[in-house]
Amino acid sequence: MSFSHQSRRQFLNQAAVLGGAALLVARGGHAAEPEPGNKLHIACQEYPWAVFYDRDRRDFGSMVDTALAEVARSGVNGFEPSMYSIQYAEKVGMLLKKHGLEMRSFYVNSDLCCAADVEKSITQIVAVAERAKAAGARIVVTNPSPVRWGGSEGKDDAQLKVQAAALDRLGSRLRDMGMVLAYHNHDAELRNAAREFHHMLLCTDPKNVRFCLDAHWVYRGSGNSQVALFDVVRLHGSRICELHLRQSIKGVWTEALCDGDIDYRALAKRLLEMGVKPHLVLEQAPEKGTPKTMDAIESHRRSCQYAREVFGQFA
Repeated sequence: MSFSHQSRRQFLNQAAVLGGAALLVARGGHAAEPEPGNKLHIACQEYPWAVFYDRDRRDFGSMVDTALAEVARSGVNGFEPSMYSIQYAEKVGMLLKKHGLEMRSFYVNSDLCCAADVEKSITQIVAVAERAKAAGARIVVTNPSPVRWGGSEGKDDAQLKVQAAALDRLGSRLRDMGMVLAYHNHDAELRNAAREFHHMLLCTDPKNVRFCLDAHWVYRGSGNSQVALFDVVRLHGSRICELHLRQSIKGVWTEALCDGDIDYRALAKRLLEMGVKPHLVLEQAPEKGTPKTMDAIESHRRSCQYAREVFGQFA
């Protein structure tokens, strides 16, 4: 299965199986350069780079050092890796430093809906977080895994209660370390009256669990609704500590961030009115139907320019 037909959590699960055997550490490097006069920090997620690489028949996982050099050339300031092991956390931290990229956050899967898996998952995430913190990370983004990989069934009430309690425990552990846990969702959590999404945010302590707003997954998961997206911001905006940025036109992901289905200019204005300035992370990736006119570097270069224009007042 190509990356363009995988969700990020499927990609991360596959990465855990494949491992990071090809990850090599070298010396020297090139720092990312923001546009002159613009101090706004823009990061990007690992997943879209893997998708762009797959589209061009390249493997991100086997050439991480070279790939991060391209990330730096695109003009972003930071990189949000998808973590699956302590070893990867240590190695990617060294490579990011080499290429002048910051790691303010990282993404990790978690298995929290089954009581038998909770302690093991929390222990593993905390161990990875300790290594990532040493490399500069302060935000831990997680999207709790589904009941069954590849399945479509939702979690029942008992599983939702277990997951919310576990998410709160994980957030408390991370807060004691001086880190922030940010809950993230895809479209699946918005099915069935969004019961999973709402329970995770209503039944956890805001001090322990913050919110990573992935604007487009909320939009798509709500039936392509901006009304739903802005309602989510109204309900949970004060908990937003990170914002994932992706755009579509007529429902199909664009190659670069631009004006489109989601009114990011209005979203930026609303967040500023609320006094919320989250960590900004690009996650623009191609999918079926996306035009093919640019590579990952050009996509992220244009996305950076757009983000710095729209969110310039966040600096």
